[in-house]
Amino acid sequence: MDDYMRTKGRIFDIQRYSIHDGNGIRTIVFLKGCLLRCRWCCNPESQRHEIETMMVQGEPKVIGKDVTVEEVMETVEKDRTYYRRTGGGLTLSGGECLCQPEFATALLRAANEAGIHTAIESTACVPYEVIEGLLPYLDQCLLDIKHMNPAKHKEYIGRSNELILENAMKIAGSGMTELSVRIPVIPGFNDTIREIHNIAEYAKKLGNVRRLHLLPYHRLGQDKYEGLGRAYLMGGVEPPVNKKMETLLQAAEQTSGIECQIGG
Repeated sequence: MDDYMRTKGRIFDIQRYSIHDGNGIRTIVFLKGCLLRCRWCCNPESQRHEIETMMVQGEPKVIGKDVTVEEVMETVEKDRTYYRRTGGGLTLSGGECLCQPEFATALLRAANEAGIHTAIESTACVPYEVIEGLLPYLDQCLLDIKHMNPAKHKEYIGRSNELILENAMKIAGSGMTELSVRIPVIPGFNDTIREIHNIAEYAKKLGNVRRLHLLPYHRLGQDKYEGLGRAYLMGGVEPPVNKKMETLLQAAEQTSGIECQIGG
């Protein structure tokens, strides 16, 4: 067995048969740890790298498990038939999968060498050298771009956006992976036509974006905050209505000239 298959990382979930976060039917591996603190994060248990205990329906649940690439691939390989029929494969998510660069790269390499389509869901808020190291094994990058204003980005997310935008340009310029831009649509943060227009305009400027996704805010992760003993800062925020999402979708389509969709 190759040494990289013994590479260890920390995950908190593996979800099979997903039709989101990449093409076709996918297996999503959720890695622990994230550099950002988005107010609306629906996976707060992913943010800290440390293993935690979260109360779920009144029972304590341990969040976080150390595994090897070989162990993860045993699960990924089970659904090879579905990947082949649908163009699906493996997606790394989180948290931020690039916070564990050695493990993420080894996982993508293992899937790539096994002939399985690979994708990451990422904010790209890491040194570009990390991204560059895994591009040879990456078929699809689902890149979150949340806002074009650095100050507002930092206010709601905890970090500015300069590195993210710089890396987006480099990823697009590499031409090594299918690139999609994903915009979480958050009321009060980026849900105006002007703000969506600005992101769509940037996506067009990148020049190598296959698809643009608008992801409507939801509160499905709210109970997790209580289970972790943390405050949920978005409790009074209502999800955007369908009419609003359709208006923003139209603005994104007109500005970018890129295939756009709600969800995905």
